[in-house]
Amino acid sequence: MDQYDHIKEEDREIYDSIIGEEERQATGLELIPSENYVSSAVREAMASTLTNKYSEGYPGKRYYGGQEFTDQVERIAIERAKQLFGAGFANVQPLGGANANIAMYMALMEPGDTVLGMDLSHGGHLTHGHPVTYIAKIFRFVRYKMKDPETGEIDYDALRETAIAEKPKVILAGFSAYPRELDWKKIADIAKEVGAYAVADVAHIAGLIAGGAAKNPFDYGFDVLTSTTHKTLRGPRGGLILSNSEEIAKKIDKAVFPGLQGGPHMHQIAAKAIAFREALQPSFKEYAAQVVKNAAAMAEVFNADGARLIAGGTENHLLLLDAFSSYGLSGHEAETLLDRAGITLNKNSIADDTRKPLDPSGIRFGTPALTTRGFKEEDSKEVAQLMIQVLKEKEAAVESVRARVTELAAAHPIPESFT
Repeated sequence: MDQYDHIKEEDREIYDSIIGEEERQATGLELIPSENYVSSAVREAMASTLTNKYSEGYPGKRYYGGQEFTDQVERIAIERAKQLFGAGFANVQPLGGANANIAMYMALMEPGDTVLGMDLSHGGHLTHGHPVTYIAKIFRFVRYKMKDPETGEIDYDALRETAIAEKPKVILAGFSAYPRELDWKKIADIAKEVGAYAVADVAHIAGLIAGGAAKNPFDYGFDVLTSTTHKTLRGPRGGLILSNSEEIAKKIDKAVFPGLQGGPHMHQIAAKAIAFREALQPSFKEYAAQVVKNAAAMAEVFNADGARLIAGGTENHLLLLDAFSSYGLSGHEAETLLDRAGITLNKNSIADDTRKPLDPSGIRFGTPALTTRGFKEEDSKEVAQLMIQVLKEKEAAVESVRARVTELAAAHPIPESFT
């Protein structure tokens, strides 16, 4: 029986779209660094009968009856998350990374308080206080940047000076388009000096931390970690908040529910629990290490071609390429051409970009999904070479590169299980 037989019978339009997406994922190469593939077990949990159940509150303290099994599921997810990140407390209810960050702000601050976070154009995230977000109307955000986009070094001296002058309640470290590893100790020390909470948004590198391929901010005195559960962690789309302070954990729990959300999505929490178990397996350490190796291999190819990579390369899972100065294409043009060749990535602003956000100078790409499909360094180098071929030859290369991409995708099928 086809897993979508009921959809096929009841709603052919949606069925056709799902099948189309399955074919797109299977026959193309996914390089968006915030995307990945989940196991069949995670997908089954997302479609389970747990979606029928309202579970407002927390295990043992629900507002509705009939919570015997939902309590079990959430407790399992909490314990696995704590084990995975070396945390004393975990809230697994946030519906996404944005929800997790907003709940963290609500837990640690009062309206009007100041947050010091990474500038969006230098690698930060919208939820770190960009003016277009509603949260920026509630809290005051000031920003830090890279000292030099060519090396990617954060200007920690300027960060400290800003922290002393602005007296933030929270110093937020984390990113969505930054290819280097942050100096967690320096940031934690600055936060301690000015009496601020040190918070790390590790949404992008959670899987690398869990797999031992990136440093854990908790090891350097951070108070809170917020994260998504997809991306490098390879779970369902969702959020997570971790802390080692019981006092902070109580504030976070109240901020998530009833402060921000209603009933948690129990099918999603079950899927998170399964993904956490997968990430606790020894094989996940191999995966995380390979993600970093593959990204470095791609950077090597672009550097050899004389392209401009922001920060000069990568130390994690992603790369940010100045497509405009390197190949004469805007980020939007590069994204569109590569998409037609079966290589999916996203346009992205670069540091102090003079172009508009919807047609920026850069493209962002990475290796989490490729690595899930079993790509190694040499495979990743070939993908980089195919990208360069399209970026240089443009329309003339699309058809031949698409054919090779189809072959590579067929040789590396999306796995159903990781354990």
